[in-house]
Formats: sequence, C-alpha cells, structure tokens
Amino acid sequence: MLTLVQALDALLAGARQISDIETIDTLTANGRVLAAPVTSALRVPPADNTSMDGYAVRAADVTAPGVRLPVSQRIPAGHVGTELAPGTAARIFTGGLIPPGADAVIMQEQCEADGDGVVIRHVPGAGEWVRRAGEDIEAGSVILPAGTRMTPQAAGLAASVGQATLDVTRRVRVAVFFTGDELAMPGEPLKPGAIYNSNRFTLRGLLENLGCEVTDLGIVPDTLAATRETLRRAAEGHDVIITSGGVSVGEEDHVRPAVQAEGGRIDLWNIAIKPGKPLAFGAVGKANFLGLPGNPVSSFVTFLLFVRPFLLRLQGVQDVAPRRLPLRADFDLPKGDRRNEFLRARLNAEGGLELFPNQSSGVLTSTVWGDGVIDNPPDHPIRRGDVVPFIPFQGWLN
Repeated sequence: MLTLVQALDALLAGARQISDIETIDTLTANGRVLAAPVTSALRVPPADNTSMDGYAVRAADVTAPGVRLPVSQRIPAGHVGTELAPGTAARIFTGGLIPPGADAVIMQEQCEADGDGVVIRHVPGAGEWVRRAGEDIEAGSVILPAGTRMTPQAAGLAASVGQATLDVTRRVRVAVFFTGDELAMPGEPLKPGAIYNSNRFTLRGLLENLGCEVTDLGIVPDTLAATRETLRRAAEGHDVIITSGGVSVGEEDHVRPAVQAEGGRIDLWNIAIKPGKPLAFGAVGKANFLGLPGNPVSSFVTFLLFVRPFLLRLQGVQDVAPRRLPLRADFDLPKGDRRNEFLRARLNAEGGLELFPNQSSGVLTSTVWGDGVIDNPPDHPIRRGDVVPFIPFQGWLN
C-alpha cells in the first residue's frame, strides 16, 4: 500500500494548473485564486495620521503634566490642517492627517478642554499615536502573491490600495456522480437493502465550499452501459470527474472498466490510511478522474486529504497542506492501527481532545460531533496526556 505522502505527491504531480484567467470585481473575489500578484501603487497610509481622538502637538511644547496650550485648529478625518504654530495644539480625530510641525498625539482621555485651550495631563514622546505614511504598505510592494486564495480580509487589503478588479483563475468545473443500485434520495421510500445517498450532499457541499462549478449527474445504475454513458457526459467541458463508490474490482464495480472502455486511464491505489484506503486516479478525455470510496466517512476523509489539495493546486494554490495543531489527548488508545489513522475528535472545555467512541467508516455522526481529526501514525498507541497532531475541520472544509 502507498503511504499518504506517496499518494498525495503522485496526485499533485498530475495537477496541471488551469490557464484560463478571468478579471472580476474585487467585491466578488472571496474564495477565488489570484492568477497574478497584486502590487500596490500607493503607500498605506498615504500620509501620517492619528490612530486616536485627541490633540496633535509638538512634543517639545509639553515638558510636564498640566501644560495648557491654545487650540489653533480642528482636524476631522478627511480634512487637511495647516501648519501647527509652536506652543499650540490641534484638536484631531482618528484618521485625521497630522499637521506639519506636529510630531505627537495625546489621547483625549489624558486631556481636559479649557475654553479655547486644552490642559494636557501627559508628557508625550515624539511619534506617540502617530501612524506613519507607508507603515502598513509601501508603494511598489506585492501585497498578495499569485496563488493566493482570497479571503474577506484579503479582498479588503486589495481594496485598501485601490484595486477595483483582480485577475483570477477561472473556477474548476467538476462533474460528480454516484454509483449504486442501493442508493435512494431523501423523500423516496427505502426499498429493502437501500440506503439514502448521504455522499451526494456531503461532496456537493465540499465542492461548493471550494468555489467549484458543480455538475451533479446524480445516481447512476450499477451497469457498465449506464456508467460509460455518464462518463461520456462528465468528460465534456469539465476539468475533473469525481465518483463515489464502484471503484473496486468486484463484479458490481463498473467504474474502472467503464473508464477503460471510454479510452481513459485509471489506477486504483490502496493507501495505508483509515478510514479510506481505495482511491482511483486517472483521466477520461481531457478531464481528470478521481474515484472515492462509498462509505460516507471514507469518502469525506479522502476528499479532504486528496481531492481538496488537488482542486486547489489546479487553481494555482501551492500551500495545500491542512493546518495541524499540537493538542493534548484526554483519552487512551491502547493500540494503534497498522494504517495511518484519522481519528474523529473534538475539543473539550479543558483544551484537550476527546475521541468519538465509534471510529467506523460508516458512522457519519462522528464528522458532525467532531471538531476535526487526529493524524495518528501507523501502529501508534496514544496515552492520556500525549500531545497529538490535530487537523481542525474549521478551515479544512473550504
């Protein structure tokens, strides 16, 4: 069996970045991936300004608490003051430009208005409460490199330098279908031996969270002819085809022979992970093909471990590894599995991790109960108090 690292390296080696570029409004950029870097044409802030409501002064004019200075001007944000005369103060508000001659701001809580003047109770240092021009961003600097997956704060950063549009990689076009005569949709009566198709809902949601354009081809009957016909439809105009179930070598597993019959290529990998293990990778026409196991937790975990980084890499994202946090185990696992196991767990009030009692690949409740998974190496027991690598679902599901 392949290790997780071997399988992921092989998968990512086959990811060819999408070359199509779109120019979009920065307001709609959340979740998109930059195809070109964003370079600032200006400094941020563009000029020295105050980070506090208060009084702008020359620090040399305030040598001791209790000094009274006449207030010579008032500077709200968005207005430009005049040069500050020696021995005077300017009433200034957050974001207001520091007037020429002033070199410090005293917050209003340390001052007392006194007629047309102000009594200052604090001796300032030069530069106090002054935000210097360019202290956040210098003109000509790259603020967002190509391959950045846009977040709300990244969009705000682009807007802060006046970037109205952004060049992004077009969305990944994904066709998805599900095999199995036993599958039914919620709302339909369950025949003997049937189950509701939870994977359709889970995988579609995961794909939508990644910003993909999803074509859902539904449930496909367990026949070679039906699987071939669906593969032909899926290969047209899509970058990736994803299936759930039917990728093994049993008599009712038709995906592999259907891919081969359509002139595609497919490898069935056995990966030393739990839950998971089988993963199919190949191509049909110009579309990449990824076949996931049918058990709901196996499908969920293998999507996060393999499909998510593959889809991100297609868009140009280089850092596709999930965040791992070292956290304390508040449980005992006397014996580790021979495979790299991903244990569903959640944080408790003491900051430790609790383990879901049933780690079966069919127990979907564990993925809702849990806050993430523990990445446990093969044959590795866990003792209460051990520090273990934890991958939180937050940030990993999108």
